[in-house]
Amino acid sequence: MQSLTKPQRLQIYIRRLQSQPCYRNASTASAITPAAPIDQTIHSVPPIARHPPTQPPSHKPPEFRKSQLLRSYASLLRSSPLILLFQHNNIRSVEWMALRREIAVALRKLEETRAKENGTEVDTTISSGIKLQILQTGIFAAALRIVEFYHPEETHQHQPLHPPPPPHPTDPRTQSSTPLPPSSTSPAPKQNTTTSAPPPLYTHDLSPTAHLTVAHHPTRNRPNRHALRHHHGLEPLLSGPLCALTLPSISPPHLSLLLRLLAPSPPAFAAPKRREQPGYHDPAVQAAVAKLLLLGARVEGRGALDRAGTEWVGGLVGGLEGTRAELVRVLQGAGVGIVGALEGAGRAVYGVVEGRRRMLEEGEEG
Repeated sequence: MQSLTKPQRLQIYIRRLQSQPCYRNASTASAITPAAPIDQTIHSVPPIARHPPTQPPSHKPPEFRKSQLLRSYASLLRSSPLILLFQHNNIRSVEWMALRREIAVALRKLEETRAKENGTEVDTTISSGIKLQILQTGIFAAALRIVEFYHPEETHQHQPLHPPPPPHPTDPRTQSSTPLPPSSTSPAPKQNTTTSAPPPLYTHDLSPTAHLTVAHHPTRNRPNRHALRHHHGLEPLLSGPLCALTLPSISPPHLSLLLRLLAPSPPAFAAPKRREQPGYHDPAVQAAVAKLLLLGARVEGRGALDRAGTEWVGGLVGGLEGTRAELVRVLQGAGVGIVGALEGAGRAVYGVVEGRRRMLEEGEEG
């Protein structure tokens, strides 16, 4: 070591330091690590509720067929401006097939006739959207109550029943970018197992909020003193086996044709003759028509129509366009009458003044 120079000894010392483990740094790191709060070691953290965006929590399991039927019926009621309700009695599958076949044939002929009269191409927008389907009466009644009485777009429906708890740094649900209140440095409050905070408020048709809203409304089996205030017009009709005929728009020509096929009542809605539609007079179709009973209709979601009201809508001459033209004609006639009455009074006064002036002129000349 005496023969080594000073730079050589310095290099050997540096190499020895690099080869030794750094116990001092590890002890320092463990010393500055903060200890966990005492509440985290005593109380368990509540589980984080995770739900996929396509399947929010529901009052009843969404995988059941009844739940999906409720959703489909609610969507059908919201999207169909015109729904006809029929009661069917022991109609066989062969008769259903024959009846749907004749409905499609009659609608195709109607579209071709209208295209020839207007000189346009065949438009099957309305005909393709007309569907005849069998309903589950109880589920359809529940869906109708949801559509009629449950309106999540109202402001009071979106407000939670209890205010959410303030964010706390020890809560795993707190985001790292969430601003914390000044009192958040205190230990987290003890979790109460009896009264926990409510889950987020969901507003879909299968949500617990929709179930509670509809459950508080009276039905025919649970009347009370406010029953007349909450009942809808179709409730007396929701009994027994039902089927619905849905139309995508209110078209009196299509409605008139469907009434002639499914609920004929001469002379206004007489059934098609054998020469017009020979397939309609098949035994299977006639048996199905005889087992159908028109109960009423739901138009634009504004209440129920009986058979007379449904036939009145189907009997509008010229359809909705003709009704609008008739209304414009009536309003124009009333306006012309008012203008004529006002002008008549002015003309009468003008005639009297002119006659008096001529009399005075003739008197002066004479």
